[in-house]
Amino acid sequence: MATSLYKLLTRSKPHSHMYSTSHSLQKHFSAVADSSFSTSAALGSQTSSPAPTQVSDNKRGSRWTQLLLFLPGAITFGLGSWQIVRREEKIKTLEYQQQRLKMEPMKLNAEHPPDKNLDALEFRRVSCKGVFDEQKSIYLGPRSRSISGVTENGYYVITPLLPIPGDLDSMQSPILVNRGWVPRSWRDKAQEESTESDSVTNESTVVKPPSIEQSSWWKFWSKTPVVPKEQAISTVKPVEVVGVIRGGENPSIFVPANDPSIGQWFYVDVPAMARAIGLPEDTIYVEDVHEDIDRSNPYPVPKDINTLIRSKVMPQDHLNYCITWYSLSAAVTFMAYKRIKPKSGRR
Repeated sequence: MATSLYKLLTRSKPHSHMYSTSHSLQKHFSAVADSSFSTSAALGSQTSSPAPTQVSDNKRGSRWTQLLLFLPGAITFGLGSWQIVRREEKIKTLEYQQQRLKMEPMKLNAEHPPDKNLDALEFRRVSCKGVFDEQKSIYLGPRSRSISGVTENGYYVITPLLPIPGDLDSMQSPILVNRGWVPRSWRDKAQEESTESDSVTNESTVVKPPSIEQSSWWKFWSKTPVVPKEQAISTVKPVEVVGVIRGGENPSIFVPANDPSIGQWFYVDVPAMARAIGLPEDTIYVEDVHEDIDRSNPYPVPKDINTLIRSKVMPQDHLNYCITWYSLSAAVTFMAYKRIKPKSGRR
C-alpha cells in the first residue's frame, strides 16, 4: 500500500509542475498584452490630439468656399446697378441736347465770332454763310442708309465752308460742314472730276507762247470782257448752312484707323481732317440739319434730329442690360444657395 501511494505521488508532481508553468506563462502573456494595449492606447491618444485643429481648419475653409459661391451673384448685381446709373446719365444727356436743339440758331459772322470752347458750343444750332470748296471734300464711310426697307451703302460728305470776302454776314473763318449722306456713285464721280481737274491743272502749268486772245491788240479790239481770277472765285453762289456744332467721334477697337494719305476716313477726327485740307486744327465742325430738300437735287441728304441725338446705347438699351444682369444675379445666387443647403434625409 505504501508502494502504491508513492507511485501516485510521483505521477502527480509533473502534472502539477506543468500546471504551474502554464499558469505562470498565462500571467506573463496577459501582462504583455496589457502593456501593449496601454502603449497603443497612449499612442492613439497622442496621434488623435491634433484632430480638433484640423476640424476647425476644415470648417474655416468650407466657410470661405461657401462665400465664394455668392461672388458671381454679387458681381452681376453690381453690374445691373451700374446700368441703372448709366441710364440716368444718358437720359440727362439727351434732355440737355434736345433743349439745345430747340434754341434759335446763332449766326456765326463778324458780330458773333465763334467761341473756340467746343464744350460750350457743342449741340448748339448755328447759321453760317459762306462758299463751299467742293474740290476739298472729304468722304466719310462707308455708311449705310435704309430707304424704304432697302439698305444702300454710301458716304457722308464733309466740305469746308469758306468765308465770303467783304461780306459782314459771312463767317470770318472757315469751318467743316457735314452736308449729309451721298451714294457711292457720288463719290466715284467726284473722284473722276478731281482727277480730270488735276490733269488740266498740270497741262496749264506748261509754258505756252502767248495766244491771240492774250495779245494786247486783241484785248483792245475784242468786246469780250476779261474776268479776273479773284472775281471769278467770288461769283460762286454763296450758301447758308443751318447746322449743329459737334465734336469728333470716339471709334471702337473694331473701327480701322484713318489714312489721310489716300483719303480714307472711317470716323470723324476734326483736327486731322482740318490738317489734311490745309485748315487750322481748331476748326469748328458743323453737321447740317436743314429739312428743305430739293427734289431735283436730293443729295446730300442731311441728318434729321433723331439721328443726330441718337447714340450707340440708348436709355432703353441700358434698361435691357440692367434686367439681364439682375436676372443672372438671381439665378447664380439661387444656385449657390441650393449648393450649400443641407440635404434632408429620406424617410
